[in-house]
Amino acid sequence: MRVTGTFEDGAAYEVEITGRSDRPVIGSRRIAALVEQRTGTPMVMAMLGPIRGLDPADEEAVLALLRQETYVVEAEPRRT
Repeated sequence: MRVTGTFEDGAAYEVEITGRSDRPVIGSRRIAALVEQRTGTPMVMAMLGPIRGLDPADEEAVLALLRQETYVVEAEPRRT
């Protein structure tokens, strides 16, 4: 999944969420550090739940983190 967005300070990013626990995102060291820092913390997956711990291999949870911590401009599924 490719995600484009901005941080609160206005810095832009574009990452690919890989679904791999050894390298959950490609394209931004800052996003990679955010994912590493928040691994295991509860993530609200949608406005009314469910809540589950952030697993770096869980693409949906990583996207939920990005939506909570940054302004996601665009998220497009991976092309097969």
